[in-house]
Amino acid sequence: MYSSQVLNHFEYPRNAGVVPDADVSVQVENPACGDVLQLTLKLAGDHIEDIRFLAKGCVASMACGSALTELVRGQTVEGARELRREELVRAVGGLPAASSHAGHLALDALTAALAQLNSKG
Repeated sequence: MYSSQVLNHFEYPRNAGVVPDADVSVQVENPACGDVLQLTLKLAGDHIEDIRFLAKGCVASMACGSALTELVRGQTVEGARELRREELVRAVGGLPAASSHAGHLALDALTAALAQLNSKG
């Protein structure tokens, strides 16, 4: 049912945890399924120096949180804004239709984190 990439991100999550002294911390919940994704990030200039996630939910949500951190770590804030759900889904080798919410949750969390940066600036 899940791709080998999804299972790998689930079994060996990248960048799990909380960034100490984070510049931004957001938590987003999918009210339909109850999955929760928290992102914390630290900037160095206009680059995302560190980003970590905590997830509570299904395999796909945890995998998408992990993959998201890999995709945007080191990127500029503008570059992170350009990440599309399709790229995230491709990075995890695709998602079954029943798990498509996981990609949306991860991108919603990133959008909320970047919006929080805007409100601080």
